[in-house]
Amino acid sequence: MCGIAGFLGRSADPAAKELAQRMISALAHRGPDGSGVHVDGPVALGHTRLSIIDLSGGHQPLLDESGDLAISFNGEIFNYVELRDALVAGGARFRTKSDTEVILELYRAKGEACVQDLNGDFAFALWDRRRQKLMLARDRMGVRPLYWTRAKNRLYFASEVKALLATGEVEARPDPIGLDQLFTLWGAIPPRTMFKGIQQLPPGHVMIATPDKVEIRRYWRLSFPTAAEDAAARVDEAALAEELRALLADATRIRLRSDVPVGAYLSGGLDSAITATLASDIVAQRLKTFSVTFESGEFDESAFQAQMAEALGTAHASIACAKSSIAAMFPGVIGAIEQPVLRTAPAPLYQLSDFVRQSGFKVVLTGEGADEVFAGYDIFREAKVRGFCARQPDSAWRPLLFGKLYPWLPGLQAQSPAYLKAFFGMALDRVNDPLFSHLPRFETTAKAKAFFSSDLKAALKGYDALAELRADLPAEFMRWTPLARAQYLETTYLLPGYILSAQGDRVAMAHGVEGRFPFLDHRVVEFGARVPARLKLKGLREKHILRESFSNRLPAAIGNRPKQPYRAPDSASFFGADAPTYVAERLSPASVASAGLFDVGAVTKLARKCAGGGAPGFRDNTALVGVLSGQLWSEQFFRGAAQRRAPAA
Repeated sequence: MCGIAGFLGRSADPAAKELAQRMISALAHRGPDGSGVHVDGPVALGHTRLSIIDLSGGHQPLLDESGDLAISFNGEIFNYVELRDALVAGGARFRTKSDTEVILELYRAKGEACVQDLNGDFAFALWDRRRQKLMLARDRMGVRPLYWTRAKNRLYFASEVKALLATGEVEARPDPIGLDQLFTLWGAIPPRTMFKGIQQLPPGHVMIATPDKVEIRRYWRLSFPTAAEDAAARVDEAALAEELRALLADATRIRLRSDVPVGAYLSGGLDSAITATLASDIVAQRLKTFSVTFESGEFDESAFQAQMAEALGTAHASIACAKSSIAAMFPGVIGAIEQPVLRTAPAPLYQLSDFVRQSGFKVVLTGEGADEVFAGYDIFREAKVRGFCARQPDSAWRPLLFGKLYPWLPGLQAQSPAYLKAFFGMALDRVNDPLFSHLPRFETTAKAKAFFSSDLKAALKGYDALAELRADLPAEFMRWTPLARAQYLETTYLLPGYILSAQGDRVAMAHGVEGRFPFLDHRVVEFGARVPARLKLKGLREKHILRESFSNRLPAAIGNRPKQPYRAPDSASFFGADAPTYVAERLSPASVASAGLFDVGAVTKLARKCAGGGAPGFRDNTALVGVLSGQLWSEQFFRGAAQRRAPAA
């Protein structure tokens, strides 16, 4: 795991090395163990290293023996041992034991098609001197980031936007459409970002660039059987569960490959419990596990974390996250993730990764991805009930099912059918909308856009993020089951756009910690897509096939525990006697007016309401966090430039 940066120009530049060094210096947190720059004619490759594989021989940028190929690589190739053995059998010679050199030799053998063989989380830049072309590639699921832009006749690329800005040639400007997408969908639709003119290479894509041309190609896309194929599928559930166990065990095994110790997160839920169980089966030494705890029982899962740690016999350590801690670290979180957010959930994980690093670990396994792949989120169950209610919208008893959706919200169980129907029954008349499963979330989230400034609203000129999302869906989307459609939306957009970035790579790598995700092994993802919908969401039992696969390996309280989403205190974190001074400063009328992103009067009323000691609803919570994070983002990346310029769409 590392940070990469560099550029491709039209000709050699005597200042190239200094410029590339400036870029990678902005990524020192991603690779505190070393750095390097390689310049060859029009190209410069920079690298900051977090040494995990081949500690003595894995320095980058790495050149092949001829010097014709050079690579700067961020991430891990987990099947590099098998690939290396196959390449050696074919006559390849290796000078290091690193997975990086495997990519070079695989490219020599297969060209850009090499990515098809890679099982890993990666972003890399590979320079082919003989062909005078640069290849950029990003992993299938979007675990590792890769940004690019054009400026001053150069194509710049980097693991983080701050490295592009460090060139002095790339201007930081907010993208109104990116902001609109984030305040609707929780993240941008690739290749868009929050910065105007700066793009991300979408997950599962490669870029082939020459000084004269850029071509971007997709090499992988998540797909599902048609609804008819799903209904007709006849499977042996026990055999399917056994296949899943074996697949996850292998995905975990290869993710334990490391020349430094590997730990694991224990959240208290099913997914991290499975990951830690499989890791405990494999590692020779006692597994080290980590977790975060909260003051309030509404968010805290420490009892379940302790139970699982005791069952596995792990060396467990936890860190308490107070509301005041969330507020204190929030500016650092926004600097790390480089975009506004609508919830504070990234902050405790930012604190946890710092704790992991201080405990002497650089690598942790997590259970991320299981909810997307095996239908664990409440939104999947909610969509199923909404679809059921839509078939008889006047039914008096069907809305009662909504009360079963959220057992972790006890107050919901006492609500009347009329309340439940009004709260959850949004868009029942739009069951054929491709976004039906997510319309309540999207439309509720989008209410926070009422706090946009008049200039920002004018710049958007009636732009519709949901229309763009619908247009981005694959042609076969409506032929899939309703569950598959909902899974595709979560896995393709929210997972890389928010979960793996704001709650994953960015907060972990801010402290030089690499997260590894067995559930996001592409073999597991493709297997999950083939599992019939009825075996993922059986009735209202989420992740049915996954639970069955490990029913005899976990304590019953963990294996049968309903999904409780990971959350953290939101607006309540920023008010009270110990609130940091920056909160009032960033929410002040002068600061809001200066940034130009939000409406001064509306923000003033919102801040007063949230500071009043009540319990803000979903809209006010997301709006407050969105506005405050947007203000911090503007302060850190635009330095007041917004007030001198109306946003331009």
